Amino acid sequence: MREYNIKMDMPSVEIAVKRLDAIIQEARYQRLKIIKIIHGYGSSGVGGKIKTFIQQSLREKYNKKVIKAYIPGEAFCELLGFDYEITKYKGLINRDNESLICNNGITYIII
Repeated sequence: MREYNIKMDMPSVEIAVKRLDAIIQEARYQRLKIIKIIHGYGSSGVGGKIKTFIQQSLREKYNKKVIKAYIPGEAFCELLGFDYEITKYKGLINRDNESLICNNGITYIII
């Protein structure tokens, strides 16, 4: 599983979403099955703008069939409606130790 940190230099939301698009395009080209995006969760701990817009963008990409699925890190400890995806892609996700904990600052993307 390849990991991408899109928040490392604290970009604007617009730049973060553009990075996400480029990362997904690169992952598709490289035929990766799953990637992990580190987007952070906001300094207040309740969800930053980047996280919100990234997950909104991923919903759109899922609906347009650009990606197969996505799973927010907090779905491993909260009932958010991602149980089917967690079960279906368990073999890919379990390779990452962070899947065993609740991490609001990451999202898994199944390509």
